Amino acid sequence: MKESWKPGTVLYPLPAVLVSCGAAPEEYNLLTVAWTGTVCSDPPMCYVSVRPERHSDELIRRTGEFVINLTTESLARATDWCGVRSGRDFDKFHEMGLTPGKAQHVAAPIVEEAPVNIECRVRQVLPLGSHDMFLAEVVGVQVDAEYIDPASGKFCLERACPIVYSHGEYFALGRALGHFGWSVRKKPAAKK
Repeated sequence: MKESWKPGTVLYPLPAVLVSCGAAPEEYNLLTVAWTGTVCSDPPMCYVSVRPERHSDELIRRTGEFVINLTTESLARATDWCGVRSGRDFDKFHEMGLTPGKAQHVAAPIVEEAPVNIECRVRQVLPLGSHDMFLAEVVGVQVDAEYIDPASGKFCLERACPIVYSHGEYFALGRALGHFGWSVRKKPAAKK
């Protein structure tokens, strides 16, 4: 039997990412975001939704840039901590022992410890109610070479041990179940 549920709790699990923002080292900040995703592939675009009262909302509005940093099991504590502490009160990079690195296309820093850094330039801000959605074009992506298979050039997500967020809890992602199109792939003819 199915039950009705509060509409605000849909589409779980979600990626738990660290969003870095700020144009200069003295204002660099990190924000934990679960409301994020891809919205277009050509041009590549994504979004993050941030509560207007958050310190990072103002930084992203002013600079028009941010970086989405994928998180891992080893970054789980920092991911949670950065979501419950304010950048108005803490230098989150320093407090969590994270390294702000140089992005290639935006002023906002990358998180060096993250396996993937997605550099974004805001194209539109949509005030939606509890959150402002920053719709952004992806202008650069950095991937740690440790997670690239040298033979295929494929990004090996499972090696990074990414985490997701669901209903107030963090979970590690597990095993691969198939690849795109595996359900309709023709099977080789049986030998007679």
